[in-house]
Amino acid sequence: MNNYNLKFIAENLIETFKEAGNASIDLYKKGLKIEIKKDGSPVSNGDIHVNEMISNKIRELTPDIPIVSEETVDLNKINTFKNFWLIDPIDGTKLYIAGKDTYTLNAALILNYKPAVGLLSAPKMNQIFYSYGMNESYLLEKNIIKKLSCEKKTPKNEIIAVTSSLNPSEEILKKLKEYGMTSFKNMSSSYKFCVIATGEFDIYAARERAYEWDYAAGHAIVEHAGAIITTLENKSFQYGKKDYKNLSLLIRRAKKLND
Repeated sequence: MNNYNLKFIAENLIETFKEAGNASIDLYKKGLKIEIKKDGSPVSNGDIHVNEMISNKIRELTPDIPIVSEETVDLNKINTFKNFWLIDPIDGTKLYIAGKDTYTLNAALILNYKPAVGLLSAPKMNQIFYSYGMNESYLLEKNIIKKLSCEKKTPKNEIIAVTSSLNPSEEILKKLKEYGMTSFKNMSSSYKFCVIATGEFDIYAARERAYEWDYAAGHAIVEHAGAIITTLENKSFQYGKKDYKNLSLLIRRAKKLND
């Protein structure tokens, strides 16, 4: 195991996430400068500025660990790292541009292909989630730190899913119903991982989609809070793939979703 002080790393990124979140709000208020990337998705000066702020602090804390960011990655270059940072400076850029509340700032430290540290903030909701190991997942809100444990907050005998789409595919609906889903709600951005960590939702399922930086920080937070994470085929979900593309994903708040 690598001899990194994961608690120190996570806690020393919190202030940077506060500052980067505030900067994202300030830039939005001033009027964002938006460009369209090669893949057709938008990127703003807010994405770029947040990426610089988070990356600079990470380099200071862990100068020996490479950084892979959505905004700087070369997808034509094969990934060979097993220890590296994954950054999605603003997940939900379209939400951010539209002035919505649920866009997030994300960074995760991957060690031996698994998320060891995760930081995820929702600036407009004044929330910062962070984790640095099993049973070490937290929410900082209004200067109060709450430990996260995936404890059920949904009504007894109801199993509520969070989904990426307003109209989930038949495959996803079938999988969710296997675990007793009674209803679902659509939610964009990696914030959906956090609402399982807090116990506000019970389950999430997705086919192969997006890239590793879209999931890694939320994965760390919800898994360290006690959730069970696999692929839809019940295989291990790992990082460090050559092309950074995600496998299918299944997150369960607990083995027994009614507990």
